[in-house]
Amino acid sequence: MLNSSFDAVVPMLCVALAALASMGAEAFRRKGERMPIGGLGVVGLIAAAVSTVFLWNRNTTSFGVVVADNFGLFVTATLVIVGLLTFMFSSQVIDRQDIPRGEYYALLLFSITGMIMMAMANDLLIIFVALEILSLAVYVLTGIRRDDPKGTEAAFKYFLLGAFSSAFFLYGIAFTYGITGSTRLDRVGAFLAAQSMSGNPLILVALGLLLVGFAFKISAVPFHMWTPDAYEGAPAIVTGFMSTGVKAAAFAAFARVFLSSFEPFSGSWQPVLWVIAVATMILGTVVGVAQTNLKRMLAYSSIAHGGYLLVGLIAANPIGKAAILFYLLSYAVTNLAAFGVIAMLGARDRNNDELRDYAGLWHSHPALAALMTVSLLSLGGLPPTAGFIGKWYIFSAAVSSGYYGLAIIGMLTSVISVFFYLRVVVMMYMTDREGAPAPAAVSGLGIAALTLAIVAIFYLGVLPTPVLDLAAHSIATIF
Repeated sequence: MLNSSFDAVVPMLCVALAALASMGAEAFRRKGERMPIGGLGVVGLIAAAVSTVFLWNRNTTSFGVVVADNFGLFVTATLVIVGLLTFMFSSQVIDRQDIPRGEYYALLLFSITGMIMMAMANDLLIIFVALEILSLAVYVLTGIRRDDPKGTEAAFKYFLLGAFSSAFFLYGIAFTYGITGSTRLDRVGAFLAAQSMSGNPLILVALGLLLVGFAFKISAVPFHMWTPDAYEGAPAIVTGFMSTGVKAAAFAAFARVFLSSFEPFSGSWQPVLWVIAVATMILGTVVGVAQTNLKRMLAYSSIAHGGYLLVGLIAANPIGKAAILFYLLSYAVTNLAAFGVIAMLGARDRNNDELRDYAGLWHSHPALAALMTVSLLSLGGLPPTAGFIGKWYIFSAAVSSGYYGLAIIGMLTSVISVFFYLRVVVMMYMTDREGAPAPAAVSGLGIAALTLAIVAIFYLGVLPTPVLDLAAHSIATIF
């Protein structure tokens, strides 16, 4: 039973207040004066983490539209980790790439606020508002380097396609309200459970429109077109942030809507998701092999990982539901580590994100080469990393539910993907690059962030049981 109070909004309120404080600090900062604006964001994120711990197992709700159940709190904790690691990586990157400090940190915090709201939303309209809050901030972050034509083009494409998908999502909400008389997920679920045998075609229309909106945010085929351009054009640290945070928030809302409210019609949406998952895994893997730009390669890798997460959503058994949360956390720390290396190697006049730029990195910067190798092996799903455990449980869930073909396709594409991850490793260790410029200096805070991420990758790969049990307990409270 949910207890009604204002406590449910405390985590997102902490982050929103930190965002406002960052804006105020930037507004009153004197020209040339350096202020610890990033520290304000870290304080807000730590406060959100503390409030998440205190809200655990309390199942509170604010007006019935925002719920602080364990599922939402687990995703919130993942988003706080994403935010803290991003802030640690950003301390060096924003000055080197001439990114406006106050604007950057405020936008990061506002987008995290929208992500947390999306993870905790119990109302379709609140999900839409949260989606727009995070999306508008990420659009601006994508093109935050105003003098970079590629970044501006990427932001424009992302904005146009994002607005298009938002319209689909809003139409889906309108149809759902017209059918059920409510946008509250619990009321929608109760109505649809009673209508599960009615065969109302408008329910399928609403379901399809909502599916388009979610598929865009998780970069599922055929709604993935924006992903490679946006990932390549944005600063590397922004790419890492949006590839993990946006995906975690979108999947949290996706699971809450489809595994709860629309679960009575799972026989209608599971076959569609099956086709989308297969297409997403295959395209993300096959096209990723042909890429020579590391950010574009990781973009297609992100598409493929979205397909793996859809497998857990389709399986919809206790193993699959818990595996979704575990996979989101594993993917978040792994992908952020990979993009953190790219960001720290980038320079003001050169992004250093082409495959050839990593030739001989082991000789010029062995620490970064080793950390990058661990991240890539985890993305490929090799033991003893978090990526291996995540994929193991995802595919085990598919087999347990009888989706043998889906599991086989997932394993085959995962094996193929190892090729383009190992290609980077070979380039770093076994290729020399004559006349390569000296790598940029790396800050101690950046190395610390990478080390924390790598420790998390090995911990989740070697001792996953505590986190898996936590994930299973979290998702069992609502599904």
